[in-house]
Amino acid sequence: MTDFVDPDKERFGRFKDLPRDHPVQMLNLVRLKEQAVYPDGAVCSGAEAYASYGRESGPVFRELGGRIIWSGEFQLTLIGPEDEAWDIAFIAEYPSGQAFIDMLRNPVYRQAVVHRQAAVKTSRLIRMKPKTVQGGFG
Repeated sequence: MTDFVDPDKERFGRFKDLPRDHPVQMLNLVRLKEQAVYPDGAVCSGAEAYASYGRESGPVFRELGGRIIWSGEFQLTLIGPEDEAWDIAFIAEYPSGQAFIDMLRNPVYRQAVVHRQAAVKTSRLIRMKPKTVQGGFG
């Protein structure tokens, strides 16, 4: 499995090119490192580092109107690569695409993200636009 931790410049540019004036839901799938190593050499578990990321970035996330609308515990990949097992799975909702961008630019968030970078082995972050359920699939 390829490791994905941060968005690359090209994809972030595509994110910024999408409309910013409607709610955005971000599907987060995260696999943690067993041991997180920080740039300064500090060491802790991946779970501890990710918890620090949540504690420090959470106030910024909530201040911008973000909320967690779903969280689940991984059990099994029924369809898809078996090696894609996730330690953390949740959907974060933002009032707009701009709110997400504002979070990433916030100086407090930028300091907190070092914990995420130390903690995460690989992840998926998938932007979705909420839609009304019509009573069926899709």
